Amino acid sequence: MTTKKALSEKVKALFALKVEGIASQLEAPGVAMFCGSNRLMDIDEVSDISHELESLVASLLDSKDPTDISSAEMLALKAFFHNLSQKVLMRGGHVEDVVRYTQTVQFALIEALEKSSGVAFGQSRSVLLYFTGIFNELIMAAFGAYLDEREQTLQAQQAELRETSTPITEIWDGVLTLPIIGTLDSSRTMLVMEALLNRISKDHARAVVMDLTGVKSIDSQVSHHLMQMVRAVQLMGADAIVTGIHPEIARALVSLNIDFNTITTRANMADGLKEAFRRMGVTVGHI
Repeated sequence: MTTKKALSEKVKALFALKVEGIASQLEAPGVAMFCGSNRLMDIDEVSDISHELESLVASLLDSKDPTDISSAEMLALKAFFHNLSQKVLMRGGHVEDVVRYTQTVQFALIEALEKSSGVAFGQSRSVLLYFTGIFNELIMAAFGAYLDEREQTLQAQQAELRETSTPITEIWDGVLTLPIIGTLDSSRTMLVMEALLNRISKDHARAVVMDLTGVKSIDSQVSHHLMQMVRAVQLMGADAIVTGIHPEIARALVSLNIDFNTITTRANMADGLKEAFRRMGVTVGHI
């Protein structure tokens, strides 16, 4: 790893600088990027960010090895940009905003150091390469925050989808309905089974009507899982009634050589509910 001793004289001089006092010169990129029409931050907040950035840069340049990207000082600087990215994203900004800010701050920092030292660091290839490497790491930290945010969003969407894809409803005291809509693959079948068994336990259900009218296709593996679901419902002490089976699904179920004597089927949801009420001794009359 490159150390101070192996660096050029200009980079050595850069590391020896006292960075304090340049925060005001670092504010311009933040004001331009975050205080414009998007109004992601106010000027006071940008000022606080600039002072914190000044302190972190000073700690990095004063560290034992400023080129060590795994140092505590560098990790603190990366955490700063990671948190800044999260703040911008949460306020409706974009990761590109932070990337542009990071790139602009790089040149503003070099210019500020030049003014404070009287040395033309901007003309030094060593200095430019050093800062390019450092700020590339910071841009990666910004994208890391974006990916974290995106992953959390996807997980939330998937959780919401799982919730809406298993609309288990207590239609009557002790009677649950589960209309299954869309493609029923193995992973979704297992999720539906878990949600259904939890509801049976929670509501002390005595009958479950599972309607397959909205399921257009099913493979042999899913057919097996579906039968496992029926048996699991029965093991929970509830009656399982399957309705709305299409011819294609019926053929797939027959191919499994399943004993249908233990499975109650009805043509549609209405007939399934009538059967559930009959078994519970509930009489539904016409008004």
